[in-house]
Amino acid sequence: MRALDVAASVCLIAGAAFSLAAGVALIRFPDILSRMHAATKPQVLGLLLVLLGCGLRFRNTVDITTLVLIGVFALTTAPVAAHMIGRVAYRSGEHRADLLVIDELADHQRR
Repeated sequence: MRALDVAASVCLIAGAAFSLAAGVALIRFPDILSRMHAATKPQVLGLLLVLLGCGLRFRNTVDITTLVLIGVFALTTAPVAAHMIGRVAYRSGEHRADLLVIDELADHQRR
């Protein structure tokens, strides 16, 4: 095995582990705001690691360009979508206020 194949395997396994952790956190976390955190941070990092592993394995310009585009779209859409879902959940009262340490939006909502 060559060094790039080993690096690709490590990236693929680490990316799969991050994605699995994100999936478990979506089920186990207590409220919508913490679930949105789990839906974006480890899942996007896991996807980027999988894409990096695929890029190291394929080594073709067309394939790498496609993988980069997938990564850019994931980085731009996942956090924005989670922010919008969290914002709607907060405004509709679906969040657990007892779990918030600092609630900076409460003052904004009262105005």
